[in-house]
Amino acid sequence: MAGVNASSDPVRARRARVARWTALAQRLGYLLFAAACALFVVGWVADFTDGLVTAIVACLAVGSVLLAPAIVLGYAVKAAEREDRERGL
Repeated sequence: MAGVNASSDPVRARRARVARWTALAQRLGYLLFAAACALFVVGWVADFTDGLVTAIVACLAVGSVLLAPAIVLGYAVKAAEREDRERGL
């Protein structure tokens, strides 16, 4: 099975899809955390209005919901790929 690639092996193809989705979720999660930080600075400088606080909390909540499973799945995909390489697959 040394010549197996993601297009011919359904497990590796699914793993590649999961890797793409987790990378996207991680980017979006970190972007939302950065947006929450930027909004916090805006609130610190100007004034913490109700809408601004709601936006900060929403960014943190959605970022956490996206980021937590994406990080775990990202490590799982990397570990599975590493194990396949070690076994010569």
